[in-house]
Amino acid sequence: MPFSSPIDPLTGMAAARFGLYLHFPYCLAKCPYCDFAVAVARQIPEERYATAVLAELDARLAAQPALRTRPLDSVFLGGGTPSLWHPRHVARVLDGLAARLSLSPGAEVSLEGNPERADAERFAGFRAAGVNRLTLGVQSFQPQTLKALGRAHDAAMVEAAVDAARRADFPVLALDFIYGVHGQTREQVEADALRAVALQPEHLSTYALTVEREVLAEDTPLAKQLARGELQLPEDDEVVAMARTLREVYGAHGLGRYEVSNHARPGLSSRHNALYWTGGEYLALGVGATGMLLTPEPHRYVNQRSPEVYLRAVEEGRLPEASREPLSQDELFAERLSMGLRLVSGVDWEAVCARYSQPVESRRGEVAQLVEHGFATLREGRLALTDRGLDVHSAVCARLL
Repeated sequence: MPFSSPIDPLTGMAAARFGLYLHFPYCLAKCPYCDFAVAVARQIPEERYATAVLAELDARLAAQPALRTRPLDSVFLGGGTPSLWHPRHVARVLDGLAARLSLSPGAEVSLEGNPERADAERFAGFRAAGVNRLTLGVQSFQPQTLKALGRAHDAAMVEAAVDAARRADFPVLALDFIYGVHGQTREQVEADALRAVALQPEHLSTYALTVEREVLAEDTPLAKQLARGELQLPEDDEVVAMARTLREVYGAHGLGRYEVSNHARPGLSSRHNALYWTGGEYLALGVGATGMLLTPEPHRYVNQRSPEVYLRAVEEGRLPEASREPLSQDELFAERLSMGLRLVSGVDWEAVCARYSQPVESRRGEVAQLVEHGFATLREGRLALTDRGLDVHSAVCARLL
């Protein structure tokens, strides 16, 4: 049954309103640019981890029983490398979620995969378990760029993984890329884009590798090398030019830009990710996972980043949280406005101000300046950044917040 997400009235974006993120922390190796909660392991406690995340869910539902009856629009298995999890454990977890929560008909169920571990039987198992959206972390087809990013796969593995995904009949195949890598040229970025669209994915995410845009955290090995002057990223103007090239190639092949870093075929944007950009709520399970709920009061929680600490806490019957913080109206406003402005559709900025009791008049001048200088458009109350504005999204948001 097809799934039609609610439309967020402030952005006009189809988006899940209540979702669940499940983090699978295990990887075969850790990439030098990665700051996620990741554990390198040759022997993965697959069954133990499946039992633990369901136990965590039981504990959260015991604390907030009302969550059981809320329609769950999306589930996202991220990592780490969730495709290392055997399909039977993924099936057990997804069945466990369905038994405990009220899933919307045709809910979007996404799983991240690695081209290194991709075979038809494994992918068919994920599809049979209920996954309907597969994301492959490609990053690049160029040997030089893949080496710089610490990736072990090559272009042939990517193409084999795409073939396996197609044979498994996933309704949506998404590919992730990185640009602005040290040693990377605009010509290489264009070659990656052309090779990507030739595989005819339904969705493409392409992120700039820059510390300033927070894709590269400051305490990663790669960031430390940059700080010591051992490596140098392309100049900002070159990175902007790379982004322009990507947009042109993707757009020419039917993949329209709908968010700063995301392109999709019509109607196939990520509804789970749109939940984050449109202020939806989400449960989070697993090592290092971050959740955000508005009841009983707005708050964000973050789970323990150590797998052993997490597992021990859950197995002892405790919530595995490392921290929990209340969210003020000011914080919710800042997040709602800045996230909404990541979307090409923009956001009804005055309605966002009204929802979080923020002044409008003092911001009108800034909005007018953004429009006058070509950084944004304002139509029927919706403020939307142009390509020029999206390239400096953080600076624009700073002026409005």
